[in-house]
Amino acid sequence: MNFLTVGHDPQHHPIRLHYVDLGEGEPIVLLHGYPASLEMWEQQLLELPRHGARVVAYSRRGFGYSDKPWDGYDYDTFADDLKAVLDALDLHNVTLVGFSMGGGEVARYMHRHQGARVGKVVFVSSVTPYLFQDEANPAGLSEEDRAEEIARVRADRFAFLRDYNRQFYSSGLLHASVGSASMHWMQQLCQRAAPWATEACIAAFGTTDFRADLAFLSLAVPIPTLVIHGSHDELSAAKAGGRRMWQYVPQAAYLEYDGAPHGLFLTDKDRFNQDVLAFAKYGLKGLE
Repeated sequence: MNFLTVGHDPQHHPIRLHYVDLGEGEPIVLLHGYPASLEMWEQQLLELPRHGARVVAYSRRGFGYSDKPWDGYDYDTFADDLKAVLDALDLHNVTLVGFSMGGGEVARYMHRHQGARVGKVVFVSSVTPYLFQDEANPAGLSEEDRAEEIARVRADRFAFLRDYNRQFYSSGLLHASVGSASMHWMQQLCQRAAPWATEACIAAFGTTDFRADLAFLSLAVPIPTLVIHGSHDELSAAKAGGRRMWQYVPQAAYLEYDGAPHGLFLTDKDRFNQDVLAFAKYGLKGLE
């Protein structure tokens, strides 16, 4: 396994992130969703390097085989970890792909680090622009909702993950579901996360406002941006996420996969891989 040190905890222990670096060509960096790990990108790690891309994926702190410090589960820290990875691997002109809570990392990184080393960005089933409840997002997560989710993690994390993964793939929709073996595989990935990271990230993605971060993408020289969302996403509804992104990133291209759930990187893997490759190679023109 490959590891990169991105910082140190208060006891001066190194914080190392597990990563993979595959293929040759223009780099595509994949940021996984909650509460999985880099292995969720299996179908992308298999396919994208075969088409002339260098593909990098890593498990964020607290997840997968990465180190699991007690704290640091906020978007400023996640963005700093991402910068450490890009710097260590000396990547340039990156197509940065953020799935679900990883979309928040993309937004925060671009603003906090002025888009260093990045040429294009992709938001997939993303938590952006924000998930919390307000007048513009009445179906968003309330304080009570977040408290209930955290209580479920503390009471029985494995039952929480089981139910979460059912929503992840909208398993009640026959045309969008995945097999029981794939569901079991995803459950195993999620169980590798530290309980404290599983809990802390609910607050992180449930309370963070990314609107100011997204505005950076349209300043001076707009950053080529692709937004992908499934119409049947049960965890980050398209009407609250993908369909609202144009308000903050007017140059973004929006692709909505009809019938697709949150985990469309697996249920719609062929289309998803094709769209990401086309955008990475040709920008918005590749989607015409």
